[in-house]
Amino acid sequence: MVGGSGMFIDALCNGLDEIPTDPNLRKELIAYVELNGIEPLITELKEKDPVFYEQVDLNNPVRIMRAIEVMRISGQAFSSLRKATKKVHDFEIKRFIIDHPREQLYNRINLRVDLMLENGLLDEVKSVMDKKHLNALKTVGYSELFEYMDGKTTFDEAVEKIKQNSRRYAKRQLTWFRKHQDAIWIPFESVDAMKNKVLSKIT
Repeated sequence: MVGGSGMFIDALCNGLDEIPTDPNLRKELIAYVELNGIEPLITELKEKDPVFYEQVDLNNPVRIMRAIEVMRISGQAFSSLRKATKKVHDFEIKRFIIDHPREQLYNRINLRVDLMLENGLLDEVKSVMDKKHLNALKTVGYSELFEYMDGKTTFDEAVEKIKQNSRRYAKRQLTWFRKHQDAIWIPFESVDAMKNKVLSKIT
């Protein structure tokens, strides 16, 4: 398996914790965010669960609302309930993480944003302006360009925000991956060289 959210990878490898849910409270939180924005819930999360606050993508309102939902139901920090009790598999799991030097990683992120824009990201955002209220579109790349389309920022400011938020997301990903002490970090070089290093660890 290649790529994907760290949470999804952990769910596949370790299984899912049994965490309480309340559909009515979730509806209340969605209505609250639509009226007040996600910022008050981010503040509540930072106060009640600084551990998860440091891990979660703050541009993902669904995960923030889920954490608040769980904490209000249980009275406990969301991170304390995520025990990640590992499943027993009949196969071995090895984690490989490409290790980019920080400056190189950030340069690649900036270049990727420029390429996305060259390949029509702005037109894509324009085509879904009427759906910008949907949670699926409240993500890095869309949110910043929605603000530009609404006249809240200039285009250059929106592009810089996309790059900045993408770099922050990458930093949180690295923090997430570092908690796996069994992970094998592969220094970034040519694809063939990295492939050979991975193969040497699994054969």
